[in-house]
Amino acid sequence: MLQNVAVVLLDGVNPFELGVVCEVFGTDRSDDGLPVYDFAVASAEGPALRMNSGVSVRVEHGLERLETADLIAVPAGHSYASREFPPELLDALRRGVARGARVLSVCSGAFVLAAAGLLDDRRCAVHWKHARDLARQYPRAVVEPDVLYVDEDPVITSAGTAAGIDACLHLVRKEQGTEVANKIARRMVVPPHRDGGQAQYIERPLPHSEGDTVGDVLAWMERHLDEEVTVEQLAAHAHMSPRTFARRFQQETGTTPYRWVLRQRVLLAQRLLEATDETMDAIAGRTGFGNAATLRHHFVRAVGTTPNAYRRTFRGPEAA
Repeated sequence: MLQNVAVVLLDGVNPFELGVVCEVFGTDRSDDGLPVYDFAVASAEGPALRMNSGVSVRVEHGLERLETADLIAVPAGHSYASREFPPELLDALRRGVARGARVLSVCSGAFVLAAAGLLDDRRCAVHWKHARDLARQYPRAVVEPDVLYVDEDPVITSAGTAAGIDACLHLVRKEQGTEVANKIARRMVVPPHRDGGQAQYIERPLPHSEGDTVGDVLAWMERHLDEEVTVEQLAAHAHMSPRTFARRFQQETGTTPYRWVLRQRVLLAQRLLEATDETMDAIAGRTGFGNAATLRHHFVRAVGTTPNAYRRTFRGPEAA
């Protein structure tokens, strides 16, 4: 049953991520026939806290409030990726899971769950900017860097900001049905359902390499995404044998040349869909996919939505 919900705060909590949990679970919508949750805000660091925005808040409850919660939510906060967390909070989270409660994190709140050991050997989501740090600091966590949320019951983790809404509504849908979740979404004026596996809208990164052996080749590959190149040609650019190049590429990027190029092509397509009015065929040509059908196939597999739908998200219905 999902009836008793507590959201736990630390100093520097982000107001939006806190607001997400409060809006889904802490708003009385009984006039619409929707369930009313026994909702409370608790503090892990005393009654007086400062939010990341500089606003000061006073919190009525301490960690004792977590002991009766069916769901304990941990929103994001400033420097959560690099700070230590109160041992009492980590103990309370572990006790909650042990007695059958769920825990849910929004964005960098995942670092709190990881510090409690609750992400060990579990798939998890976090904002794409924090994914590398989370995986490095907690190697037993199975970080999925580009999804909206992951439900590894009783642990639910979500990516940045609005993905927290998706995770909360997913839990409502799971426990209380589609009709309840859709009515809450309608009141919030948000999409009623985005699947957790849908990709985050990730900023196009510069080529990344842990070493410098293939760095020049990565830069060359990015400039020639519209061309078909072989491993043999790339190896020649790097002055290596194809076998040595393939091994070094895997070691330094964590993937194969084919998968790296495919990801960069999708990222370039995202940027063009966001910023230009080019046709699908033109974008397919510029990104090396050749035609709109091939672009659509790879785009849906990588991003979880069609190129036209992605463009509408960023530029409005008339852009598609």
